[in-house]
Amino acid sequence: MKPDVANVNCAPELSPPPLPEASTLDADERAALLAAGDEIRECYRVLERGGLNVVGEILRGQGEFVEYEHYPRDEVGDADSRGQYYYHAHRDDTTEHGHFHTFIRTGLLDEPPAPYAAMRVDEAWPEGREAIAHLVAIAMDDWGYPVALFTTNRWVTGETWYPAPVVADLASRFCIDHANPSWPVNRWITAMLRLFRPHIDALLTHRDAAIEAWQQALPGRDVFEDRQLEVIGYLPVDVEAWLAELRA
Repeated sequence: MKPDVANVNCAPELSPPPLPEASTLDADERAALLAAGDEIRECYRVLERGGLNVVGEILRGQGEFVEYEHYPRDEVGDADSRGQYYYHAHRDDTTEHGHFHTFIRTGLLDEPPAPYAAMRVDEAWPEGREAIAHLVAIAMDDWGYPVALFTTNRWVTGETWYPAPVVADLASRFCIDHANPSWPVNRWITAMLRLFRPHIDALLTHRDAAIEAWQQALPGRDVFEDRQLEVIGYLPVDVEAWLAELRA
């Protein structure tokens, strides 16, 4: 599910988000990311011992796999962090098996952040207790392992839009700290957002720059509802390669 931001009348062409470099991180940051990597490896270990992977585990017992349905169908949330996620797939996507969407239910936080001040909004955003921030999506391959992180436009997830620094801060609190529907998957997705925190920060900064550019170029259009802007930024990821770079 790679970005499609070209061939739109009057819309600006955007460069891809920058790939983070481990050499720019200090020792404490690298240690924290490496600890998250160890957690991911442990999740893989226990799943693989049972002949499973992350995707197979989240779909287990869910019946027939249907494109666009959310899995698990009730989604997964944490009452303390207000984190939430689900998995689904698009039938027209040949670059991945499916992807996880991750969120924070901002409307349930003790001190909800202020939404982004858009130039023009035609569709109402969730507000009050229904407000919700999309953090990042995790693309998965046919073998159940992550291959990319990406950001999407507002209409894709029906979210409340917040500035990149706010979403980055929200991503740091994402945690699913229980065993339903799967303890290893909940631990894995929590650790993924920690291990790839520099990538998420880069994607969110790029996301806001893209939205700003589209708003300036298309002042008469609500860019948040523009179906020609779906995936905004896309970064390939490789757990083992990133861990090796962090250790180097």
